[in-house]
Amino acid sequence: MFNQKKKMKGLRILQGFVLLSVLLVPVLIIVFLKSFGTNHYDIPILFENGVENPFQECDVEENGQHYIPEFRLTTHLEQERGRAEMGGKITIVDFFFTSCPSICPVMSTEMERVDDAFRNDDEVQIYSISIDPEYDTPEVLAEYAERHNANPDKWFFLTGDKGDIYNLARCGFILPTFDGYGDPEEFIHSDKFVLIDDQGRIRGYYSGTNRDEVDRLILETKILLYGK
Repeated sequence: MFNQKKKMKGLRILQGFVLLSVLLVPVLIIVFLKSFGTNHYDIPILFENGVENPFQECDVEENGQHYIPEFRLTTHLEQERGRAEMGGKITIVDFFFTSCPSICPVMSTEMERVDDAFRNDDEVQIYSISIDPEYDTPEVLAEYAERHNANPDKWFFLTGDKGDIYNLARCGFILPTFDGYGDPEEFIHSDKFVLIDDQGRIRGYYSGTNRDEVDRLILETKILLYGK
């Protein structure tokens, strides 16, 4: 009898311990989530301390935050657009040309995915700027835009003065760009997509020929968008 009472007491203690453990589980989960469950994903602000300018070829801020400078270009819809329309929006920018025989078709196909990802979001836009403006007239760009199913209210193909565009690429978006003088094989430009925040600051570069990099661009654009 004594042993049976002892066993019953031990069983009640065990049951109480199990019940207490069960009750503590949600408390411990809440404490864990509050302490460690918040994800911090910091997207850097590039060129906070200026841009290197050893040959003094660019009129840029060399000791403070670099911002995209003022510019005006013509869209494939023959409308003016530029830096002013970037204010308050997140803008994704690339430099390309329609007769490009190598990386541009891949870049434009990947940019279609970006366009689709933000098709219904008015706070995100795309600038695809031609580095061969003598050939890439608004009419040519309009055909190219249609070929890539571009949303006309979001994805803008831009052309203008060649000197202004090359200066903008090198000194504004900090991308290498070299003239091919009419030969598509000789044009040199970056494959990078550039993420610009609503203040005109560069937040990242992503290879437009790498699907994983473009996925990261889409993710980080969403983070900037929802953090506004």
